[in-house]
Amino acid sequence: MHHAKKQSASGFCYVNDIVLAILELLKYHQRVLYIDIDVHHGDGVEEAFYTTNRVMTVSFHRYGDFFPGTGDIKDMGEGEGKGYAVNVPLLNGLDDDSFVEIYKNIMEAVRQRFRPEAVVLQCGADSLAYDKLGTYNTTLRGHGACVKIVKEWGLPLMILGGGGYTIKNVARCWTYETGICLDTELDNELPLNDYYELLGKDHKLHFEAKPDIKNENTREYLEFIQAKCLANLNSLEHAPSVGITDFIVNDFYSHEDIEKH
Repeated sequence: MHHAKKQSASGFCYVNDIVLAILELLKYHQRVLYIDIDVHHGDGVEEAFYTTNRVMTVSFHRYGDFFPGTGDIKDMGEGEGKGYAVNVPLLNGLDDDSFVEIYKNIMEAVRQRFRPEAVVLQCGADSLAYDKLGTYNTTLRGHGACVKIVKEWGLPLMILGGGGYTIKNVARCWTYETGICLDTELDNELPLNDYYELLGKDHKLHFEAKPDIKNENTREYLEFIQAKCLANLNSLEHAPSVGITDFIVNDFYSHEDIEKH
């Protein structure tokens, strides 16, 4: 529910479960990385951690005349959090090759610069082709590659769902990515089940991209966005740390314990 704000609901989201989860993770990890591959900007999560360097938010999203209208590449955080909000604004028709290339390059720079201790990955399926609200042309293979890349880091990893409005493909997406998480290669033939008829005429796990969709993300545009993001990341300090005394006192001792000592 990545759109929900502290004092208001937004975009089908009424309680930001992701923010609550990250707050819990911060009790045990100094730095938490949040990655959002939903077609919509992860504005609620970004807003919650906009002024801290303990959480880096990275959102790959459709930008322009599109809900929620936020997520400009210039929006990078404020105060101690300046530079720790990374926005990757993308355009209509994004395909697998374009998505995976820019994702892989930016996420490797994030990993090296931020050095997260835990990762939260929001896998909104509305960034797939054929989605009723989405505008991309990606398939399960491109979407799933984003999960594989982060899983290979070997860090504590929380995988979440998100948007997705062509339900038969949402089911395909999260089934496929559950298989990735479990290191299990799933058969492309869907097994017979009670919901077989809801999966469409083609009872396959994978589907192909739309052949007639133009990818508006030109190489020049993607190179510009990537270069801008990498330059911003390179300006940050390596692995911002929390004072160990403050960390222990604030997270593991009550106010009564502190007063006693």
